[in-house]
Amino acid sequence: MVINPFFDLQEPVTDLANQKQEKIHEILESLGFALRNFKNLNQYLEILPSMITRITDADAGLVVLFRKNGQLPAQEFYCRNKTNCEQVTRSIEKSLRQILSTLGDRSSNTIYWPEFEAELQQNLLKLGNEGRISFFAVKIVMDDGERGCLYVFSDKPDYVWSSDRQKLLQIVADQTAVAVINDELTVELRRRDLLNQEVEIGAEIQERLLPRQCPDIPGVEVTACYQNANRVSGDYYDFIPANYDRLSSSSQKLDRDNKWSITIGDVMGKGVPAGLIMTMTRGMLRAEVLNGNSPAQILQHLNRVMYIDLENSSRFVTLFYSEYDPTTRILSYSNAAHNPPLLWRSTNPGLTMLDTPGMLIGLDPETTYGESQVQLESGDVLMYYTDGLTDAANENGERFDEENLQTAFINACQNYQHSQAIIDQVFSKIRTFAGDKQEQSDDMTAVVLRVV
Repeated sequence: MVINPFFDLQEPVTDLANQKQEKIHEILESLGFALRNFKNLNQYLEILPSMITRITDADAGLVVLFRKNGQLPAQEFYCRNKTNCEQVTRSIEKSLRQILSTLGDRSSNTIYWPEFEAELQQNLLKLGNEGRISFFAVKIVMDDGERGCLYVFSDKPDYVWSSDRQKLLQIVADQTAVAVINDELTVELRRRDLLNQEVEIGAEIQERLLPRQCPDIPGVEVTACYQNANRVSGDYYDFIPANYDRLSSSSQKLDRDNKWSITIGDVMGKGVPAGLIMTMTRGMLRAEVLNGNSPAQILQHLNRVMYIDLENSSRFVTLFYSEYDPTTRILSYSNAAHNPPLLWRSTNPGLTMLDTPGMLIGLDPETTYGESQVQLESGDVLMYYTDGLTDAANENGERFDEENLQTAFINACQNYQHSQAIIDQVFSKIRTFAGDKQEQSDDMTAVVLRVV
């Protein structure tokens, strides 16, 4: 004897029962096929009412499904017997009107499942009490709670809501929950793909805004190294010739005695928000350079302008701005709370930190900035850097810190004669300290300038 799992164990298996079982299996297989192959949840929901009507031998079926955000439900209705369809349809529409007028948020058309379910069932019970139709329901339950219900309706006086029919409808409700989960995962993946595409576009724009190569400044070697922790970075460095606004084509060349602005900065935070602020900082700073003001005035003007945009963002910018004159080898500079660059003197080995008073960009619109100058000599090496170098950590959580950076920089200056070799040696020490397997936690940027 073959036992049918959907029917009582004592029930003898007849041809009729076999036919019924085969019919149920066919319907469930069809639902499984739809679940696997339909790319759109609405396609699955469209066939669901007719399926639940057939497997429960009911006269009508209804699917009511709520979205996660509580928006109006998705509804699909199917009816074999057109006589009672209008009555059920009116009950559904009446429930919607009542719930929207009493419990809904008219501004967003948002209603909530428990209230809607209670209102709908109350209206359907009225039909049942009048003897016109009976209904039965199984809830669609997900990890975040109830999200809807499957209803079947019958106008037959002898219709019995048996345990077998309950089990079958529960199987379909569980399948529907899986369909909803799959659909929401698909939507989320599409959203993330779109976001990733936007991040890629932002990263590409940012990379184009950063210097493609270091400038050819008379009397100095300049090298930069930029390693971002995320696809979009908050680190910033730039080389700006004094008359860059007049260079309308690549064929025009700079004068040998042209001054150069060399700057480095860091936006507090990482990722896309920091990258957007970095891009804004670059554009505003370049505009300020055109005015020909001193380094301190440039930072003061930049701070006032950016304060308006940064005031409510809880993000600030550290920035070191300097101007180098190749004819005099004088570097004029001003600092907005950035890591002071390290100056190594070839004639008097040791380090000098270039710093001036000044607060973060965007913190206080009335901040004033100090300014200073330094005379560079042949063989001197200057390194601008962001705090990603000193914050690099090993597997024990220990930071590379300022002391290790200074030691690595001094050793590199003493043993190498070119700016590229010096910066490579410093980053090599950082990688050795952190370990190859340690994930980079912050953007790392450095610029090395060596007088030749």
